[in-house]
Amino acid sequence: MSLTPELIQSTYAAIKPATVITPTVHASRLSLQLGFDLYLKLENLQHTNAFKARGALAKLLTLSEDERKAGVIACSAGNHAQGVAYHASLLGIPSVIVMPEGTPFNKVKRTGDFGAEVILHGTGFDESVQFTLDMARDKGMTFIHPFDDPVVAAGQGSVAIEMLEQEPDLDTIVVPIGGGGLIAGIAVAAKSIKPGIQIIGAQAETFDAVKAAIDGTEAQSKGKTLAEGIAVRAPAQTHIETIRALVDRVETASETEIEEAIFDLLSHEKLVAEGAAGAGLAVIKNNAEAFKGKKVGLVVCGGNIDSRMLSTLILRGLVRDGRITRLTFEIDDTPGQLSDISRIIGESGANVIEVIHQRMMQTVALKQAELEIVIEARDLLHVKEIVANLRGAGYTLRTDNPLV
Repeated sequence: MSLTPELIQSTYAAIKPATVITPTVHASRLSLQLGFDLYLKLENLQHTNAFKARGALAKLLTLSEDERKAGVIACSAGNHAQGVAYHASLLGIPSVIVMPEGTPFNKVKRTGDFGAEVILHGTGFDESVQFTLDMARDKGMTFIHPFDDPVVAAGQGSVAIEMLEQEPDLDTIVVPIGGGGLIAGIAVAAKSIKPGIQIIGAQAETFDAVKAAIDGTEAQSKGKTLAEGIAVRAPAQTHIETIRALVDRVETASETEIEEAIFDLLSHEKLVAEGAAGAGLAVIKNNAEAFKGKKVGLVVCGGNIDSRMLSTLILRGLVRDGRITRLTFEIDDTPGQLSDISRIIGESGANVIEVIHQRMMQTVALKQAELEIVIEARDLLHVKEIVANLRGAGYTLRTDNPLV
């Protein structure tokens, strides 16, 4: 079986009754910032908060009665696991999900909550997948691959059908790439509906296997990435060939750019997105000039980001924007210093969040003290104004923001 427009259309008809038709919305604030119309396909609102539920359901619906009774097994650290577990449970199909050791507890719990038996094995997808295949063989279960399956990719391709029904004037669709199933399905579907549409892939710099295959360079696949959902070392070769034939180009984004993009989606559009979607927006931002005058669609492929990581990301974003800044003073250890500094900060229109008054450590002279004050301000210009007021009053201080 090959990935064709006909397969995608028939697969979409099969999964549509049990699939959320997610909206494609105009990103009004980001569009103003970027200088062109940006539309977001909100697959973070899909069942299990990711597009993977589409492909999982598509494959499950093709199983025979005997295969359903024997059950299914999948290997995944997140979105595919939850998609298989969720739809298998609704269909009454037993499911086993193999997840790498070290998978965040919240993902393990959510997968188990959907009714799957969760087994932790290996340190990553590559180590876990052979164990999963062996278990499938031994138990007679059907293995549901996260991307290397034309039916799964056809389910993911239904995203493009909806996008072009909702926004037929799109000139470009930007798609995050991991194993290649999503972009292969979208490229086949979108080009069959609108041949002139541009399809652009987005990867993390640290996991650029598809871009490397297309460009003929050595792939990077090391370290950690915020875009863990697309951190795939070995994409499907069939999808690489589809990408080579139908995708206009593949771009990468750095970890800093991905982090800033996730923060932009949250702060400007009030959307929680995972790292893979951040990679897509980062690629769009990096190529903003080329998109002037066009209507660009971004697949916000999922919203399953760890809450602790999101909390840290928000704080770092606020620091980057100057909304939160740490001021470090060297002051004489005499009464009234803290009171005077607080007064100047308050009169400047900022809010004091935290104060640390340090006398005992040997970083300052015996008759001095180090004072750290974390403030909340409007923006970087406001911080610069506050710092100028404090220095004008005779205080020596530094900030942790290199732009101030």
